[in-house]
Amino acid sequence: MKMTWRWYGEGNDNITLDQIRQIPGVSGIVWSLHRKTAGEVWEEHEILAEANRIKSKGFSAAVVESVNVHDDIKIGLPSRDRYIDIYADTIRKLAGVGVEVICYNFMPVFDWTRTDLYYPLPDGSNALFYEKASIAADPREMAEMIIRGGGTFTVPGWEPDRLSRLDELFAAYADVTEERLFDNLVYFLNRVIPVCEECGVKMAIHPDDPAWPIFGLPRIVRNQDGIRRLLQAVNSPYHGLTFCSGSLGTHPGNDLPAIVREFSDRIHFVHLRNVKVFQNGDFVEVAHKRGEGSVNLPELVRILHENGYEGYARPDHGRHLWGEEAVCRPGYGLYDRAFGAMYLLGVWDGLEEARLAGPRGGEVRVGAE
Repeated sequence: MKMTWRWYGEGNDNITLDQIRQIPGVSGIVWSLHRKTAGEVWEEHEILAEANRIKSKGFSAAVVESVNVHDDIKIGLPSRDRYIDIYADTIRKLAGVGVEVICYNFMPVFDWTRTDLYYPLPDGSNALFYEKASIAADPREMAEMIIRGGGTFTVPGWEPDRLSRLDELFAAYADVTEERLFDNLVYFLNRVIPVCEECGVKMAIHPDDPAWPIFGLPRIVRNQDGIRRLLQAVNSPYHGLTFCSGSLGTHPGNDLPAIVREFSDRIHFVHLRNVKVFQNGDFVEVAHKRGEGSVNLPELVRILHENGYEGYARPDHGRHLWGEEAVCRPGYGLYDRAFGAMYLLGVWDGLEEARLAGPRGGEVRVGAE
């Protein structure tokens, strides 16, 4: 398992590459050209400059998150072929600088959804929170809250230009059912996966966050059955999953260990974070440590290890600690993500030690129930 760190680029992140270098075990940067909008051309010199900046500090630049998919592709408009061509061109350019995995999503209108960016936790920290009952309200209020909460930073999936077009976007998606959205995703993948196979780049779709439909919009990558159907529909080793324990873990009906076991050979990227899910459907993001929330991260790491996972992982969202919410992008502070990376690597190291020691000390199951 190769530990990585999501970084938003110089001038767009309060955390520097030099700071990330001091976190033991973090070997790669998950990056993007974050100022690009969906469907915009990624110029070769821009890609090269960002990849070289990352590599100059000793990091791998093998994972990009995200190359956003244009709404015309998701809706299935005639203009989608032009945007798919642009996407395929970006894949080829990214392959040229050593990119191996592209994490993307196919969520209509909204990316991840939260109702409070700074929900207070009992220990005095604060974190991203979702109140299920408030989602029935006007989405504009929530969108404005998220954009305001980002301060001077962009919030991925919640760029101000999208807020200005909410009425237009909802109208465009009015006739897009789950089946139609699924068909449009398969159409997109059938066009880009052959390019991935030529270039050696794996597409890793991120699950819907949260794992259910919101605001009447369809969601199709939210449970084991949906993932299975999608992977079977485009059955290529270059078409796979970003396993996100936080997104899939929002729904109590999702069996996360079973998902990892079934799709282990198609998991190309892993987001490991913990959420505490309440009986009324609310949830809040909490520390990575087992017992803090509803997700048993050590057990998931153990299953990945058992299945010989050699891909990329990152600690994903974290709490805001010691007042850092005043300077960081919501969910992407320094301290809790660094704690998460070390915790996850500690679990992995323990599993490796047990494997190397063999049966002499008896069976060791880190994180088992």
